[in-house]
Amino acid sequence: MHSLPAPAFRFDNTYARELSALAVPWKPAAAAAPRLLYLNRELAGTLGLDADALSGAAGASLFAGNVLPEGAEPIAQAYAGHQFGGFSPQLGDGRALLLGEVLDRDGERRDIAFKGSGRTPFSRGGDGRAAVGPMLREAIIGEAMHGLGIPTTRALAVAATGDEVARETLLPGAVLTRVAASHLRVGTFQYFASRGEHDKLRQLAEYAIARHDPDLVGTPERYLSLLARVTQRQASLIAKWMNAGFIHGVMNTDNMTISGETIDYGPCAFMEAYDPEAVFSSIDHGGRYAYRNQPGIAQWNLARLAEALLPLVVEDRGESAADDVVAEATAVIQSFAGLYPAALLEGQRAKLGLQASAAHDADDAALANDWLELLHKHAVDFTLGWRRLADAAEGKEVFLQALFPDPQAPSEWLARWRVRCAADGIADETRARRMRLASPWIIARNHRVEEALAAASTGDDLGPFERLMAALRDPFTESAGNEAYARPAAAAVTANYRTFCGT
Repeated sequence: MHSLPAPAFRFDNTYARELSALAVPWKPAAAAAPRLLYLNRELAGTLGLDADALSGAAGASLFAGNVLPEGAEPIAQAYAGHQFGGFSPQLGDGRALLLGEVLDRDGERRDIAFKGSGRTPFSRGGDGRAAVGPMLREAIIGEAMHGLGIPTTRALAVAATGDEVARETLLPGAVLTRVAASHLRVGTFQYFASRGEHDKLRQLAEYAIARHDPDLVGTPERYLSLLARVTQRQASLIAKWMNAGFIHGVMNTDNMTISGETIDYGPCAFMEAYDPEAVFSSIDHGGRYAYRNQPGIAQWNLARLAEALLPLVVEDRGESAADDVVAEATAVIQSFAGLYPAALLEGQRAKLGLQASAAHDADDAALANDWLELLHKHAVDFTLGWRRLADAAEGKEVFLQALFPDPQAPSEWLARWRVRCAADGIADETRARRMRLASPWIIARNHRVEEALAAASTGDDLGPFERLMAALRDPFTESAGNEAYARPAAAAVTANYRTFCGT
């Protein structure tokens, strides 16, 4: 392992420098035959990197882990987590390494991390490797979410290693390079709280505040304020998931970020025919992380963060104030029940083409709920149902009606909607244009994702992957040539679709 002088990453590794006791220095495993499968040139530019210099053999060696860029200080981070409700006191980066942090061209600090780079002290018997398919899936879904305007980690690169990984069969190996606002998770706080290591927990909390909420640094109630900020960010994020029909599939506490970004795209999927009970993950046998359960699970996870932070607040105030501290933290968690519906309705109003109005809050929420019930009753595609509603705003109801088995099924609801629209006094064309900016034409359709992954994994053909990625970067524009990416799969395909965690 040696340094690569150029192209340069401008590293400034605060986690390794300030929280060295909370991670283990480690090196990525060598790859037999590195080959670059994907480079996110736009993201590279944002990070101040030379995409041309990274696109050849030097980039392949770097992104496969065979050489380290100058200034990298790779570490495996420690964290715990509730997985499907059961607490695991030690998880950590079992196949990931944080290389370091860079300041992007906007001055924002970004983690640069490997995933699939080999065993670490936290591997718990795993091989620390990853396969091409799951790493390309993470690249696809991350860019799909970014295109939709949903906060997300993103893939900078995917490199094939030339090694095979043993799963149910032997699969080609790969390393993902992930960019994130940070990799701090609810489970990171749980790790130190569960061990009673309050000094390290305090270090972590102070670091998280300085990194994500610097205006709170040094304020008297900063730990409860951090909890409130994370609650706000997660309420906004989950509302965006729900309005996009996205199902994360494995909302464990180690998969919930402090930054409010979506992380870890394993058994995730976008819903097609609207179904609140939709579950695609092969390991979610009880439907814990079903589409409709995601807001409640988010609040449950936030309660676990509150439990982890409570010792710090009690230490600061004294044991006599413990009951008050619990009550205040509980109030913060309960605030999710107001923050999330407000964020959800804000997004639904945009999709319905309605102006925000406190006088109409209850009626607008009922209108949105009734629309979703209509989609559910008639098994209408979630994405296209919303999209074709924009056509109806311009009087082109035929495109919306074509999605229903009975073309007249939405008539009564449409009449109510038009009455509400009239109250805003917006021109039909303006309303429709705004609606199309809130409801995508293209999402990462599951059959298209699988098609791309299969071609790349079994046929070494990146064409379907590259074409899908290009379509996902502009999901709101109906452009000629991309119609195949907007079409739902056959109902029989969707009914039997399952996703896997990719480990």
